[in-house]
Amino acid sequence: MPRITLTSVLVDDQAKALAFYTDVLGFVVKNDVPLGEHRWLTVVGAGEPDGVELLLEPDEHPAARVFKEALVADGIPFASFAVDDVHATYQVLAARGVRFTQPPASMGPVVTAVLDDTCGNLIQLTSPAS
Repeated sequence: MPRITLTSVLVDDQAKALAFYTDVLGFVVKNDVPLGEHRWLTVVGAGEPDGVELLLEPDEHPAARVFKEALVADGIPFASFAVDDVHATYQVLAARGVRFTQPPASMGPVVTAVLDDTCGNLIQLTSPAS
């Protein structure tokens, strides 16, 4: 059966994205391969070296930028990441200067929060409701 091994987030600047996703969110680099002007740049969750890879993919295609801008304008997250506790993660990330467009909110069986990844995307964090 198929399984997810790689997914991507479209970023406006790979170096800026790498700094945010590693230094701020705590992901670790899995692959960093030069490909001309850009890189095959993937990160994985800390402690999950063989986990699903997140490709920090350049948003060079004109449609990608329009798509991202439309999602942000409507407040729609591009991706969703699981955390153990959204409330605790929110406190840590807010102290690191992360801008949230939605603070923690109960949504039935989960708690969600939405942050700005500084690279043109909104990212949702989720955890089970307590």
